[in-house]
Amino acid sequence: MSIVDNRKAFHDYFISDRYEAGLVLHGWEVKAIRAGRVQLKEAYVIANEGEIFLFGAHISALNSASTHVHPEAIRTRKLLLNAAEIKRLLAKVDQDGFTMVPLNLHFKGGRVKCDIALAKGKKQFDKRNTEKERDWQREHQKIMKIHRR
Repeated sequence: MSIVDNRKAFHDYFISDRYEAGLVLHGWEVKAIRAGRVQLKEAYVIANEGEIFLFGAHISALNSASTHVHPEAIRTRKLLLNAAEIKRLLAKVDQDGFTMVPLNLHFKGGRVKCDIALAKGKKQFDKRNTEKERDWQREHQKIMKIHRR
């Protein structure tokens, strides 16, 4: 079950490999995520000392759930991957010029997971071509629907 998607990532990047990572969260953050008070629009993934972190994800605190703590809406959250996956990600980022972007947050077995992807940036003309292709597909579907009647 998807909680929030980063649609901007699909617009700005060519997505190649996807990985599912766990998140280290506080209790109030989980409650806020369940309430849908999370945004990935400006978030990105960074690597530091062999570990992977989610930076810039905005999780707004609930008034009822965070009365005894002083929550930070934007803080660095650690992503949990196994060592082989981290090595593979870091090698691709260092050698091939890929970047890591968060794609979505979802629940799996009652836990919050984050899909991250290796991605390459799109140029402006690539974005225009993608938009034209999407418009053509939409128009094509309309034409096919009319001819079926």
